[in-house]
Amino acid sequence: MDQNTPFLPDPQLQPEFYADVPLKRLLAWGIDTLIIVALVIVILPFTAFTGLFFLPFLGLVVNFAYRVICLANGSATLGMRLLAIEFRTAQGAPFGLSHALLHTLGYSLSWMMFLVQLVSIILMASQSRGQGLTDLALGTVALNRRAE
Repeated sequence: MDQNTPFLPDPQLQPEFYADVPLKRLLAWGIDTLIIVALVIVILPFTAFTGLFFLPFLGLVVNFAYRVICLANGSATLGMRLLAIEFRTAQGAPFGLSHALLHTLGYSLSWMMFLVQLVSIILMASQSRGQGLTDLALGTVALNRRAE
């Protein structure tokens, strides 16, 4: 058992919790991106299409709200739920509002800096727990959900 994260499954003893998680996170990100684009398209008419003038900002706000709401209410985005993965804190608990806000803030900031996001992706693909920079900073991890 890892001394830093005693409440999370050990990747050596319970690898099934981490199997294919980086790939699932990538696929979930794609699904979530499609959902966010659809939400922005639905919102645009309600702005009398003035949202087109600040479309990147509108997309950022919708993305942030979508992720915080989803993570705070189930510890996973809709894409993650579809692919049966979820986030857990270092204590093994599902995300609450504070973890959802902090994780989404870290995610958003890393996307604003290409090199930071690149390092995060490399870390996710190369570590046994599949943690990105935000996960490492918060002590969080994405896991395969247990069968109900």
